[in-house]
Amino acid sequence: MAKFKEALERGKKAHRQQGEDANAPMADFGTQARAWLNDVVVAALEAAKAEVAGEMTIDVDTASHRRVKELTPSLRFQIYGKPGLKKSARRAFTVNVQLSGEVSVSSPGMVTEDVGNIGDRSAERFRNLVAKLIEDAAKSMC
Repeated sequence: MAKFKEALERGKKAHRQQGEDANAPMADFGTQARAWLNDVVVAALEAAKAEVAGEMTIDVDTASHRRVKELTPSLRFQIYGKPGLKKSARRAFTVNVQLSGEVSVSSPGMVTEDVGNIGDRSAERFRNLVAKLIEDAAKSMC
């Protein structure tokens, strides 16, 4: 009989805890998405920019993701060769955050690539994609 009473008490305690958790302030989706763009995307692009600074340019349009009222924020960046080299075709990319939290990168003429979720703080998939994009840009310069 004590077993059932304990189960009842655990259920009541869980219900109270759930009510307390619901009252806790939670960051809205846009704030979480913008934080992910800053922490993961901008950080990875800045690291790549510093690493290839002598031969390639990576421009990050940070103003595009600072629009506070956007429900699904995005960020734009460009990769191109340094002026004066053989070819310096600019490729523009957009990082989009979907309502589901999924993040993708797209560009005209490119199949959209999924690079993660704002719930996952790892930047590995995005960094791997940026490395691939830099490699593709370098191939087109030759």
